[in-house]
Amino acid sequence: MTPQIPSELLPADGRFGSGPARIRDAAIDSLAGPGRHVLGTSHRQAPVRGLVGRVQEGLASLYDLPEGYEVVLGNGGSTLFWDAAICSLVEQRSAHGVFGEFSAKFAAASRRAPHLADPAVVEVPAGQVALPEATAEADVWAWAHNETSTGALAPIERIGDGLVVVDGTSAAGGVALDPSLVDVYYFAPQKCLGSDGGLWLALMSPAAIERIARLDSTERWIPESLSLQVAVENSRKQQTLNTPAIATLWLLAEQLDWMLAEGGLDFAARRSARSAAALYGWAEAKDVTTPFVAEPYRSPVVGTIDFSDEVDAASIAAMLRANGIVDTEPYRKLGRNQLRVGMYPSVEPSDVEALCDSIDWLLENS
Repeated sequence: MTPQIPSELLPADGRFGSGPARIRDAAIDSLAGPGRHVLGTSHRQAPVRGLVGRVQEGLASLYDLPEGYEVVLGNGGSTLFWDAAICSLVEQRSAHGVFGEFSAKFAAASRRAPHLADPAVVEVPAGQVALPEATAEADVWAWAHNETSTGALAPIERIGDGLVVVDGTSAAGGVALDPSLVDVYYFAPQKCLGSDGGLWLALMSPAAIERIARLDSTERWIPESLSLQVAVENSRKQQTLNTPAIATLWLLAEQLDWMLAEGGLDFAARRSARSAAALYGWAEAKDVTTPFVAEPYRSPVVGTIDFSDEVDAASIAAMLRANGIVDTEPYRKLGRNQLRVGMYPSVEPSDVEALCDSIDWLLENS
């Protein structure tokens, strides 16, 4: 029989997924309220185009975008964006920092592209951080801001003289960023940005937009669905090539409004940092737990905690799930005896504290 954690120890909301992640109740209520009148309407007409504009303006405000930067969006998620970048952004060769599953996938996709030279790859074991090296032949420098699979946070800096292209999927909206240091900061909204999947968004510099237009004018074959030039042109009209998930747009707009009303990116980053301090402080104070990632690279939005051999983390995750605390399992391919905890801004820091208390109770009573 599964031990029943005392109700007074349980989090108020037991969702700790690293993606899809917790969506605030207020945003869902808004979707079921005024949002219901936008659902099921044409994405070429004013209500939905206005919603896209609201998202674009919200992101521009959240990041205080430099002059000339544009918010571009398209159908599909970050995985689709990798293929679009290979078609529409990488001119001859990309350089990658690989330190987990998702940073590796972009490099692998580039390696398979028949029209590109083999990418330059710097790879380190999971839990560490790697940036691409300055390689003369490269024209795109790519890595992940936050590696969702491991909970490792990388620095953002200019490298070489090509375009800096950073995957912000699990960092966007929860980690501070100087957008002037990147040419393309792309992400999906189902993590810090408190929405659902099926959409990619990108903050693009004038240099990136010029590169996209130039490659579009060459003889390179670029499928329409993977053309970033098509995405740029549609985004300027506040629309996407194909019908977007309108509910995703609505939830994203609501999350951006909430963040901006509470103080913007500084507010969101501080909120996740409080959760991270609670989780890592708890893990460091115990004999059977250790944060997987060493400082200074520990993520404030995705925490990974290793357990000693005498504790079966998979069993802990199963007992938590039976008590309504879900999605604390580690990334499936990592194969470690650990838990992974999403600490995005939608998660109350007090719920992370309650999660730690609940794990303590299970360790003592199972």
